[in-house]
Amino acid sequence: MKILLVEDEPNVVSVLKRGLTHEEFELSVAPDGFVALEMIAAHTFSLIILDIMLPGINGLDLCKQIKKNHPQIPVIMLTALGSTENIVNGLDNGADDYIVKPFKIAELNARIRTLLRRYAGIQQAEEVITIGNLEINLSAKAVTRGAQEITLTATEYRLLQFLARNKNRTLSRVDILENVWDIDFNMGTNVVDVYVNYLRKKIDKGFDTNLIHTVVGLGYMLKEKS
Repeated sequence: MKILLVEDEPNVVSVLKRGLTHEEFELSVAPDGFVALEMIAAHTFSLIILDIMLPGINGLDLCKQIKKNHPQIPVIMLTALGSTENIVNGLDNGADDYIVKPFKIAELNARIRTLLRRYAGIQQAEEVITIGNLEINLSAKAVTRGAQEITLTATEYRLLQFLARNKNRTLSRVDILENVWDIDFNMGTNVVDVYVNYLRKKIDKGFDTNLIHTVVGLGYMLKEKS
């Protein structure tokens, strides 16, 4: 299991490297929020541990951004800020757990294992995403609408999957570009509109109800009803 630690205190990094490696977790370290976002874009992590008081992007904003773009990754906040207000604020910004320093490595390991089990169950339960009569089988990468099988290119499938995982939510063109294409993709391109049009021809054409909707001035949404 690969874990990302976002922490700028060398002593904490050293303790976690020893403690988590002993538990057979593979630990990567980002010293600030900007580096963390680059690493998350380039690699797959099973869990993220982050401090609140970070250089660049504070941990609350970082957690919110991670959960917006990668809701499938559990996040633990590990911080010296231990007031009730701090804890509530951390959880409200998307953290799955909140641990106050100083901490016991055994407790942290136990909480990591608990979160990994919980998210594994969620992912298993979400092997099929359903929107109306549209079904996306994530394990088989198969798409059907009603009794009709729909053949998609790899890029069309990635786009549909991203829309489906965020169903009933407006996604901007930038959101889609960053998650379906490379994060450094040219933001002046109309590639999103082109591929949404491709998807509409395959997903909506010939059916009574449209599932892909344009939110004027904002982006696109996948939902069952207009």
